[in-house]
Amino acid sequence: MRVPPYVLLAIAIVAEVIATSALRASEGFTRVVPALVVLLGYGISFYCLSLTLKSLPVGIVYAIWSGVGIVLITLVAIVLYRQVPDLAAVAGLGLIVAGVVVLNLFSNMQAH
Repeated sequence: MRVPPYVLLAIAIVAEVIATSALRASEGFTRVVPALVVLLGYGISFYCLSLTLKSLPVGIVYAIWSGVGIVLITLVAIVLYRQVPDLAAVAGLGLIVAGVVVLNLFSNMQAH
């Protein structure tokens, strides 16, 4: 069964967000379970990302992966760590999202 590239990209994003969240909890890799979650999460993320790149252009994939990841990790930080972004941070996140939307809707980049 062939998994659609955008499904693989979604898995890569979720795995990266989980790994990044666990990175803080690992306390500099001194706590074993969160450290293992970090390694496994990043491994899954990069594996799925590499599969996605077989059919989608790297610029588009990376823009989506990093942009959506930044927004999701910010939401996780708000919920788990009570790190509420200020107005400048919200504006910056909005610009990142706008950039990802522009790339996806208006770019002529083609898959290889």
